[in-house]
Amino acid sequence: MKFIDKLERKFGNRGIENLTIYIIVSYVLGYALMYINPGALSMLSLNVSEILHGQIWRLVTWIIYPPDTSFLFLIMVALFYYPISASLERTWGTFRFTLYILSGMIFTVISAFVLYFMTGGILDMIYNGELFSTYYISLSIFLAYALTYPEMKVLLYFVIPIKMKWMAVFYVLIVGSNIISYIRSGAWYEAVPIIASLLNFIIFFLGTRNLNRYNPKEIHRRNQFKRAMGESKTVPFPGGSKSGEVTKHKCAVCGRTEKDDPNLEFRFCSKCNGNYEYCQDHLYTHIHKK
Repeated sequence: MKFIDKLERKFGNRGIENLTIYIIVSYVLGYALMYINPGALSMLSLNVSEILHGQIWRLVTWIIYPPDTSFLFLIMVALFYYPISASLERTWGTFRFTLYILSGMIFTVISAFVLYFMTGGILDMIYNGELFSTYYISLSIFLAYALTYPEMKVLLYFVIPIKMKWMAVFYVLIVGSNIISYIRSGAWYEAVPIIASLLNFIIFFLGTRNLNRYNPKEIHRRNQFKRAMGESKTVPFPGGSKSGEVTKHKCAVCGRTEKDDPNLEFRFCSKCNGNYEYCQDHLYTHIHKK
């Protein structure tokens, strides 16, 4: 994360607050155009051939192109993706969250140009840039949230409780299956936008995170510590929980526990030497203990 840390120190005040709201508004505009004036909507897609002929606005306006023609997708984004996006922004900080989303969009644009030059522009003539949308960028938000809060439970179909990590595994298997089927069928070009849209996830988590936290010994050590913490009592903290209450989690920075706010999320830091647990507000902002 050193490169991202340097960027944050230099441009940390340039993040876009509530970026997800702007994305949802763009979806609403896209759906409105789809029903009111489909011809105008076709002028906004990521068609590289038209971009090279002067329609440079397509480099930005493709974002409002509806990822799915079903109105149910828009409802799902508003009710599901917005809350988890807002939570990620609070946890990571506005700059990192903005960088994560914008990098997915930039990789998608780059993939469009790569496909254009590889196929000689034939795909633009067939699809008019409709191969490219923010659908898988939205999926990358979900995957990022699942890795940040793997134990968080959601109600599948508003009924079935399931942990985020298992939902992430399910979606990864589906996406992987789709990519393989596209390649086997000869439609490899349909797999390129998918991979490009998820490159931000790959770079942020597989390229920069300390994977030692997934080591079986590390997992066993954390589980032992959690059990020990569950049996102990918290130390009084000004404004925190009352002395004598048994808690399972406690932030090593602010001292808050799940008794102070049941919506707080707690995670261990794999970069600190020792068993240190932090709340969602200090997980990415604390000074590592060496």
